[in-house]
Amino acid sequence: MEIPQEIPIPRQRSRAEVHEGDAYDLMGKLPHESVDLIITSPPYWGLRTYGLDHNEDILQEWLAEGGTKEQAPPYDWYRLHGGCLGMEPLPEWYVSNLADFFQRGAAALKPGGSLWVNIGDTYFARWSSIRLDGRQGLGDNPRMRRKTPMGGFRQEKQLLLIPARFAIAMQENRWILRNDLIWEKRNVPPRPEKDRLRLAHEHFYHFVKRPKEGRAKYYYDMSAVEAGARDVVAVNVSSGSDGHSATFPLELIEPRILSSCPPGGLVLDPFCGTGRALSVAVHSGRRAMGFEITSHFSASARKNIKHGLDVDDAPGISLTEQEEGEEVLF
Repeated sequence: MEIPQEIPIPRQRSRAEVHEGDAYDLMGKLPHESVDLIITSPPYWGLRTYGLDHNEDILQEWLAEGGTKEQAPPYDWYRLHGGCLGMEPLPEWYVSNLADFFQRGAAALKPGGSLWVNIGDTYFARWSSIRLDGRQGLGDNPRMRRKTPMGGFRQEKQLLLIPARFAIAMQENRWILRNDLIWEKRNVPPRPEKDRLRLAHEHFYHFVKRPKEGRAKYYYDMSAVEAGARDVVAVNVSSGSDGHSATFPLELIEPRILSSCPPGGLVLDPFCGTGRALSVAVHSGRRAMGFEITSHFSASARKNIKHGLDVDDAPGISLTEQEEGEEVLF
């Protein structure tokens, strides 16, 4: 698929566009300082493939070219050799790739813009179970086994602290971390382990751009966040939609969008899946743009934005908030 030199952005309120392709390419095509808010949940490391193909021999190919396990290859090399984001042979590679992704979008973010990234952690296992789709431990979803090299912090049963490693990598790329919001998931399914507590939270990091001088200044509407304005929020895990098992809960992202993007501003989700963040943005009077690498999910995102939100699943959002005479554009 040929990508234009610059991606046109929606100019009118309550309009959205979904572009199919690799977010790494697409973010590099955005107009300079055109985005008010980037909000997304990228694929987590070592959990599922989302139906994408991955080269399981990629580590050996990198070593054969003189690389090392400790030094991650550039993302462009990784994908051109059949690598899939989230399926890196080592968690260190994943952290490096993810930081590179968001660095690609830095130029498109306005000086007063925000970046919100939802990311979960993973336990290490030398022989890990990879789902083709679906949540770990739920249903009879197809899965595969793969061997992951041990060494250093990569030890059996080790909680890898991937969110923290990612946040530090972002700080080293000159991003300012403003909040580590803890998402408490009260409806997590039971797990078979008998020697540890259930993992019932994820991290939602709020980054802003580091200015050339002085302190960071950015748009933020404190009146739009949850009651109490605390950095821990309890929101049930969404049931998913259109075959996507990791769909954003609306109650989690609505306060992020309303507080971190001005009315009429542009919201970007570079891993938009079935388009939940885009739907919330559109129906709260913002413009929206999504990137999605799979045809099935990009089509679902377009459909979901066009058909609107499920009001029962979106407290506080009214479909009548869309301005009269405006329509969703793809």
